[in-house]
Amino acid sequence: MQKKITDDLDALLGVLPTSIRAALEAADRGDELLEVVMDLGRLPEARFLDHELVLSQQEVTAEQIDEVVSRVSEFDEDNRAGIERTLHRISAIRNRKGRIVGLTLRVGRAVYGTIGIIQDIIESGKNILLLGRPGVGKTTLLREAARVLAENKRVVIVDTSNEIGGDGDIPHPAVGRARRMQVPSPALQHEVMIEAVENHMPEVIIIDEIGRELEAEAARTIAERGVQLVGTAHGNSLDNLMMNPTLADLVGGIQSVTLSDEEARRRGTQKSILERKAPPTFDVVVEIQSWQRLAVHHDVAAAVDAILRGRSRPAEIRYRDESGEVHVEKTTLPPPSFKPSSARPGRAKLASLHAYPYGVARNRLEQAAKHLRVPLAVVEELDEAEVVITLKNYYRRRPRLLSEAEERGVPIYVLRSNTVNQMESCLADIYDLKPADLDPFARAVRETEEAIQKVMSGARVVELSPQKAYIRRVQHEMVRAANLVSHSRGKEPRRRVRIYRE
Repeated sequence: MQKKITDDLDALLGVLPTSIRAALEAADRGDELLEVVMDLGRLPEARFLDHELVLSQQEVTAEQIDEVVSRVSEFDEDNRAGIERTLHRISAIRNRKGRIVGLTLRVGRAVYGTIGIIQDIIESGKNILLLGRPGVGKTTLLREAARVLAENKRVVIVDTSNEIGGDGDIPHPAVGRARRMQVPSPALQHEVMIEAVENHMPEVIIIDEIGRELEAEAARTIAERGVQLVGTAHGNSLDNLMMNPTLADLVGGIQSVTLSDEEARRRGTQKSILERKAPPTFDVVVEIQSWQRLAVHHDVAAAVDAILRGRSRPAEIRYRDESGEVHVEKTTLPPPSFKPSSARPGRAKLASLHAYPYGVARNRLEQAAKHLRVPLAVVEELDEAEVVITLKNYYRRRPRLLSEAEERGVPIYVLRSNTVNQMESCLADIYDLKPADLDPFARAVRETEEAIQKVMSGARVVELSPQKAYIRRVQHEMVRAANLVSHSRGKEPRRRVRIYRE
């Protein structure tokens, strides 16, 4: 469906003072207008997509503010008003005595066809949360979602500030066949959400700006009753939402858990960790990065768990190009690549190794892999492991988890001690590394050669691994021979060489 925009801009211009309206009409950029700002004693301004414009060199007067107030609907408890049968929103700033001294008149637009970028997700029946900063288009997308879903389902909009369905008792045509319930006070939004489910048998509830704890609880109640929930919340990303104590429950909530000694050793973590408290209220989170670009987390539970464990789980990116065509960049985690070595049976020759440490220090294991420059992924669950690495004293006791690994045929490598040297020897055995690969000098020379090639190919700067003084001298000589520049930086034992183009 081609995008179609309706904004009823004449209705908004009609409530403005004559001089301000004339300046806006002269600017002739109504399709890019976002809002008009009128503050007592200041110059009136118009805010467009890419710039701001002063509309008059005369300061806004109290009479001009009163003139606008008299032409719009009554302001509610949240200091918002509207214009009958339009989507425009007028927000007020009051002084200590309650008198209005400032106005923000935001243009409300119905954009038909914008939902196409995530229509498959909206129609999937899953609970969907739209995230984004103010003004990025959350409500516009939500309104279009209500219209599309209402074509085949019973949809009820809980419209707290009349932004979705517009001002007045008759909803704006942009919401289609969806029904709209108005909210007498923002503090009662959660009660109207529950009332909508209990009284009107909806299949879908649409809710804008979930921002309070009671609303988050009401959203969970609705989701548990089998009603699809589509809502919005302020926040740039899933990470931001998790750090918001009020809204974290929307994605399952975060709690601190104290592990047993054995479990902490098994995971290779501290005893006190953060975990997801409950199943997420919303199955899918859509981050609205701009009007034409979205990031989609299809499995919120898995995404939250990955973030809490310090692992990367990239979102799916969707965007529209200049011609309006939608593109989807599916970002999936690379599958493990396990190839048995033909030279030595039972030995692993790996492009990417998923290792499960039991009683082994995870940070040391990762350090050993980095030192050897081999690809290693430390996993949290035995189901994900290609090998298990443990200590001799644990292996002797035959704990349940190691027995389970043996039953599954997962190779178990046993270390004598919990040291980086032991781990390097183990990884060298797993990867079937040659002696030259283990020699620090040979590794340093190879790393320097690769870094020189990167700089000569266009890299601005490449920093090498920390080395002892005699190795750094050799590295500097190699760089000079290649007609490049190098400097040592940092303090021992972290002193290292940095390579530049001259």
